[in-house]
Amino acid sequence: MDAASHEAWPVQRLAEVSGVSEAHFARSFKRAFGVPPHRYLLTRRIEQAIALLRDTELSITDIAFATGWESLGTFGRIFRDIIGRSPGEMRAEARASQSQLESVPACVLKAAQRPDLTIAVLEKRRRVANDTVEPSTKEVS
Repeated sequence: MDAASHEAWPVQRLAEVSGVSEAHFARSFKRAFGVPPHRYLLTRRIEQAIALLRDTELSITDIAFATGWESLGTFGRIFRDIIGRSPGEMRAEARASQSQLESVPACVLKAAQRPDLTIAVLEKRRRVANDTVEPSTKEVS
C-alpha cells in the first residue's frame, strides 16, 4: 500500500495478496498498525499530497488524481477534514515556512506532519460539527 497508495486497496485485494481471509486480514492489520487498512491508506495519500503541495508546482487537481482520489471535491473535503485546512491553504502555509524547515531532515518533517487518523473522518467531522455531543460508539484498539 505504501508503494502504490494511489491505487485502490480494498480489504479483499489485501487479503488475497496476503493469503488470508478478509476478516483475519482486517483484524491483524489493525492490531499491527493501530488503524484499519482504509485509514492507513488515507494517511499515506494525505502525506503524499502534502509533500506534492509543498515540493512541486503541480496543480491541486493533478495532485488529487496522482494520490489516488477519483474526485477533486472528495479530495478537498477529506483533506480539510483531516488537516484542518484546504489544500491551497496548506500549500501557501508550507511555502511561507519553507525557509525555516530547510534544515530539518525530510523523515522528521514527514513524521511531524503525519495526519492523525485515530478516528474515522466522518466521526471527526461529526465531532467538530456537534462539539458537545459524545460519539455514539467507542472505537476499541
